[in-house]
Amino acid sequence: MSNRQKRKQRQRATSRQRAPSRSEQKDAEARAALAPLEPGERPTAVTVGAVVALSFGISNFVMYAAGVEIRGQEPNVGVLLFGALMLAAAWGMWNVRYWAVLGMQALLALIILAFSISAMTVSSALGVVIVLVVIAGAGTLFWFMVKAMARIQMPTRDQ
Repeated sequence: MSNRQKRKQRQRATSRQRAPSRSEQKDAEARAALAPLEPGERPTAVTVGAVVALSFGISNFVMYAAGVEIRGQEPNVGVLLFGALMLAAAWGMWNVRYWAVLGMQALLALIILAFSISAMTVSSALGVVIVLVVIAGAGTLFWFMVKAMARIQMPTRDQ
């Protein structure tokens, strides 16, 4: 047996005997504390996300139908596409679909990023308040959706 093979065997033996780190222990405890969703259960954060997505979707269609101008221009088909996307996300979150919650989290992350960047150019106190409220609201919803996503993808304890 070559030295290289002996070294690999020793590494495998020591890696099997290694105790889990504190972060691994905390992760295991957090997973053990999670309760799988009951049939028909919807986490509060997912419900709030569904209502937010539904309101965005409906408001986009209403504003498009009303002919509201955006920065002095007529709205284009992108407004309708975003509205349809929000309605699909609302349906998916209402029915507790993982893809919908993940998509909403991606959108919330983009909103947080965009408003954080726009905070650098705000020139009024009202603008600062609006930016901070949007960032705080999107960040809070994002945070609570993380645990909801873990519970959605979690198998039942019986398995």
